[in-house]
Amino acid sequence: MNKPNPKVDAFLAGAKAWRDEFKALRSILLGAPLTEDLKWGVPCYAYEGGNVVLMHGFKEYCALLFFKGSLLKDEKGLLVRQTENVQASRQIRFTQASDILGMRAALKAYVEEAIGLEKSGAKVVLKKTAEFKLPEEFRKVLGAKPAVKKAFEALTPGRQRAYLLHFSSAKQAQTREARIEKCLSRILAGKGLDD
Repeated sequence: MNKPNPKVDAFLAGAKAWRDEFKALRSILLGAPLTEDLKWGVPCYAYEGGNVVLMHGFKEYCALLFFKGSLLKDEKGLLVRQTENVQASRQIRFTQASDILGMRAALKAYVEEAIGLEKSGAKVVLKKTAEFKLPEEFRKVLGAKPAVKKAFEALTPGRQRAYLLHFSSAKQAQTREARIEKCLSRILAGKGLDD
């Protein structure tokens, strides 16, 4: 059994939803050779400094999120890709503590496999920014405004992807144009979508 982190104790004490489920998941995770911490406001478990899995809750479910979940074999078919844009992580979702207790052996196996991936140094091959769709509306802006093009190219690849996904997710050209116009000052200031 690994050492519980007081920050996670406080998180559980303050949890308004999913407390029993989090406790059941925590008991499994503390039985693995992982270090418990609180990151991004949720319990996170790492192996020798590399994040392996975290617990988080949503309105309709709580979940274990495996950082390199796309590399897991998923022999039981438990892993869920949150959205089509998520590349590396995968979740196992729960709606009640009894589900977790019934899946205890399977969950331990997934955690052990995830630790093995971390030990091996395996990396998820992510799509390059150039592989993301560049909406025609944004292509026109980049062609017409060299300062915007220069500022966009100076952004980190992650910030570039966030903008491209944000622009591309709009179904109508008018909405894409409005989103682009709204973001131009942020791009010119060297800021990401969420900075």
